[in-house]
Amino acid sequence: MNILFEVTDKTGRKIRLTKEQWSKIRKKHPEVEHEDLLKETIEKPTKITHHSFDETMYKFYKHYKNKPYPEKFLMVLVKYLNGDGFVVTSYYMDKIG
Repeated sequence: MNILFEVTDKTGRKIRLTKEQWSKIRKKHPEVEHEDLLKETIEKPTKITHHSFDETMYKFYKHYKNKPYPEKFLMVLVKYLNGDGFVVTSYYMDKIG
């Protein structure tokens, strides 16, 4: 597994983004331009919410006001297994959902 980055979230858990997952995110959501924005969203989120269907998943949101499109919140979906997390996907939203 090629790890692109590993950061610590606000609760002290490690979260990883692999090169393979980043490639999938970029293909499906090309508007998410830089992996550094995912890292920043995880480290300094505007808000964190539980995923509505899966208790092992959390949504990290960060507001970015200088984006050229209406969706201003970057959402990073993280799944935790055995205390460690990994990025599932990421995309922009117009509001925290």
